[in-house]
Amino acid sequence: MRKVIFLLSIIMFFFKNSATANYEKKIYDFSIESITGEIINFKDYENKVILVVNTASYCGFTKQYDDLQKLWDIYKEKGLIVLGVPSNSFNQEKNNNEDIKEFCEVNFNINFPLTTITEVKGKNAHEIFKWAKENHGKSAVPKWNFHKILINKSGKVEDTFSSFTEPLSKKLVNKIEEVL
Repeated sequence: MRKVIFLLSIIMFFFKNSATANYEKKIYDFSIESITGEIINFKDYENKVILVVNTASYCGFTKQYDDLQKLWDIYKEKGLIVLGVPSNSFNQEKNNNEDIKEFCEVNFNINFPLTTITEVKGKNAHEIFKWAKENHGKSAVPKWNFHKILINKSGKVEDTFSSFTEPLSKKLVNKIEEVL
């Protein structure tokens, strides 16, 4: 019986989920530069739900901008922040912030917050992406553009969603409504 309990303990250790993460910092301890150069201080988003999405202008998933804007329009008054993080980590983004901003406004009428071009993976990743990986594991690391990280009102990673998960999918919308 002791061997079974010991083995179960070891298995549970290796398969622990993010709920057991020991957060030394929360998202509110960070800031990031906006696409227009101002500082986005996550402290300003306390008690809000934040959907962080790494974006790119030349990606097959770029059409998701439309649904991200719809998500923002539907839920911003209820406390959802949609944050687009343009990134060239996958070599599919424009060369400068001005071109990205114009592209998003002209083609998708985007008015949710966007950051400056930001690395989202590897050793040069922005600290919020390193923080998400450290506290939620590899599922928080973008595998491609339009990867989604959902931050709950406590400032912790609630869940992550792959690029294939549409912004208005039942799976994502249900999770957003659950944490709002």
